[in-house]
Amino acid sequence: MVYQKRFKQPKYRNKKVEVDGIVFDSMREAKRYKELSMLLRAGKISDLKLQVPFILIEKYRNGEGKAIRKMEYIADFVYKQDGKTVVEDTKGFRTKEYRIKKKLFEHKYYPTTIREV
Repeated sequence: MVYQKRFKQPKYRNKKVEVDGIVFDSMREAKRYKELSMLLRAGKISDLKLQVPFILIEKYRNGEGKAIRKMEYIADFVYKQDGKTVVEDTKGFRTKEYRIKKKLFEHKYYPTTIREV
């Protein structure tokens, strides 16, 4: 008997896409990268970075001495526009976890906010 290998469908039905040798988690994210690349070439934005981590909570030990891992938010894109830092996330669906991380991010890194595209 021959078994076929089953591929698990992504949780949010996103499809990975490759653009300029970079693999993106979704078609929406790849499309936004193309738009930002054009803006970068036109000089409208600068310092474009992808998948930038921001520490929300440092690692620590709780009262029982158990190590608790750090919590971080990874922004899809970070760039400069008109002298300000822009943190951008391409969202098809706002998960409960994302909404919590967004609040923590905006509390810790105020006045910077997350721009959702």
